[in-house]
Amino acid sequence: MMRRCRFAVLIVLLFAAAPASAQVDLTGTWQRVGQHDNGAAREPVDLLGMPLSADGRAKALSYDIASLSATERQCQMYPPIYAIVGPFPLQFVMVPDPVTQKLLAWKILGWGDRDETMIWMDGRPHPSSLAPHSHGGFTTGQWEGDTLTTVTTHAKLGDIKRHRGFSSDRATFTMRLNRHGDLLTATGILEDPVYLAEPYVLTEIYRLTSNPNNFPLTACEPIEELPRLHENPAFVPHYRPGKHPAMNEMTERYNIPLEAVVGGPETMYPEYRKKLKDKYVAPPPVTGRGGGPPPQ
Repeated sequence: MMRRCRFAVLIVLLFAAAPASAQVDLTGTWQRVGQHDNGAAREPVDLLGMPLSADGRAKALSYDIASLSATERQCQMYPPIYAIVGPFPLQFVMVPDPVTQKLLAWKILGWGDRDETMIWMDGRPHPSSLAPHSHGGFTTGQWEGDTLTTVTTHAKLGDIKRHRGFSSDRATFTMRLNRHGDLLTATGILEDPVYLAEPYVLTEIYRLTSNPNNFPLTACEPIEELPRLHENPAFVPHYRPGKHPAMNEMTERYNIPLEAVVGGPETMYPEYRKKLKDKYVAPPPVTGRGGGPPPQ
């Protein structure tokens, strides 16, 4: 009887000590397994699968990469969604409360030209819409079972993909992180009332690595890159409507109709192929070595 009582007390203590939700350890560097999206495409006008609104499309097609040489833009960093669409690893660090030593926040360290993300876990609210915005934004997180759900607001305007398509400073980025052993699945949902007509959903998979190849965030110092921009500080590089020089590159190389190249909610879904079946003609197959190294 005494043993049964001790066993019952032990069970009660174990359940009392268990957390209300399963909190998973995310500490370490997570290297992406492979790029699932065309975030690294080389064509400047490649908006396929992006649910851009009319304003979002106009913004993307007016963008000239030379604007990054303007003094005030040289230190511009990528927004939080670039953690999924960019080439960067995710390096998670625990931030304890200095008094209680309980988990105060998770920090995703900055990488190159992506700002760090501080995921506050203490229940603090998001600030007023009039509060200052930063490149990393303001992020809160909470556990939903063994899923860490984060919500980011107050991020500055930035690239959704590398120099193709943009999110505004009114965007909200929700990310769900699930760990399965040494694999981490990140699902991002970007909502933007300015540049998107529908939520933009992307998923990426990362693997825990013991040999990280990190490129830490460092101080940025602007320099004179294009003399014409410093001779005329009021000039902003851009393209006028319908004048983007790379507008037809995707069509010329891959025969993809322009209406698909410029994106929109329809282009996100597989059913869109039915609309293009009478317009799209597959390009001829690659012959020879296809640009590979010459034979030895």
